Amino acid sequence: MNRDNAIEVRNLTKEFRVNHDGAKTLKEFLVRHHTKAQRHVVLKDINLDIKKGETVGLIGVNGSGKSTLLKLMTKIIYPTQGTVETNGRLTSLLELGAGFHPDFTGRENIYFNASIFGMTRKQIDARVDDIIAFSELGDAIDEPIRTYSSGMYMRLAFSVAINVDADILLIDEILAVGDQHFQDKCYDKLLELKNSGKTIVIVSHALDQVRKLCNRAVWIYKGTLRLDGDPAYVIEAYKKQSAIDHKEEKKAAVEKGTDEYKGVVFIDSPADYSKAATGQQIMINGWRIADSDDFVFSIEVNGRRLDDITPVDRPDVASVYEDEYAGYVEDRKLGFSAAFIPEKPGEYQIRAQIAAGGKMIADKQITVTVE
Repeated sequence: MNRDNAIEVRNLTKEFRVNHDGAKTLKEFLVRHHTKAQRHVVLKDINLDIKKGETVGLIGVNGSGKSTLLKLMTKIIYPTQGTVETNGRLTSLLELGAGFHPDFTGRENIYFNASIFGMTRKQIDARVDDIIAFSELGDAIDEPIRTYSSGMYMRLAFSVAINVDADILLIDEILAVGDQHFQDKCYDKLLELKNSGKTIVIVSHALDQVRKLCNRAVWIYKGTLRLDGDPAYVIEAYKKQSAIDHKEEKKAAVEKGTDEYKGVVFIDSPADYSKAATGQQIMINGWRIADSDDFVFSIEVNGRRLDDITPVDRPDVASVYEDEYAGYVEDRKLGFSAAFIPEKPGEYQIRAQIAAGGKMIADKQITVTVE
């Protein structure tokens, strides 16, 4: 193993055996007894070096294999083929609170939990005050943890894990612990550990945190290492592919009848029940979005469709919906502008609609009084 590396992964493949459901009858047992169990390949031929002192983010959709890779690094599970080697004392934050007993106090559980990470009683004695202070549990530390809220429980578990003196930290989706204040503390603590030279590997869907905290990102896609490099570049490529996959999955689900298209439409101006003068041009401005490439957008005034609708760049709307409508906000021209001139006094109904898949999926209507 290269002495500059904290973790080396070589030609790693991981398969899981997938058995059928248990037989409920003798006939099912006899039939399934002769059926070979399927093998599911979770990771295929992964090669990866993580250098000492690096902070690396593992990204990918659910089921891509990133958490499995982290468990292989901890040796919770072992490869089907290939090797994983580590250099230095390692701690993993995969299952917060492993070893906690509900009938013992928070203080007692600190000792139990820290011992799982390999700390001696003397080492725990030296750190227990720091752990309690970081958790912010105060007097509750001497209460049974079965009386704790879920937030208090997670804060204590994170406080123990983050204060273990290790060279390598492996973290799986636990940066959303507690309220925003405590999350900020966790982030600051990780930044402190990073700056002290610790090697950190994080699995997270929080891409902004990966971009800010990590100096490298590794994208796992369908069990293979798709891209490895600067976080901003890797994350952008990951988001583009995710958008393509999301579109294909959405279209297939709609065709099967297991999902429906959705959309949002909003009219910024004029305001509902505002007033205007006869012969004065009324501008209609707003935005719309739908999770279909084939949606139809229309604006009607008192049932008459307007023909001239101008697309408008709306990066503010795109930033809000970039996750929920991944793949449908890239051109950012989500806004619209149209106009009409009322010829006589009265109420004018302005209606903006989106249709997709033969159905109306979004509808917004306002009234303007013309005098």
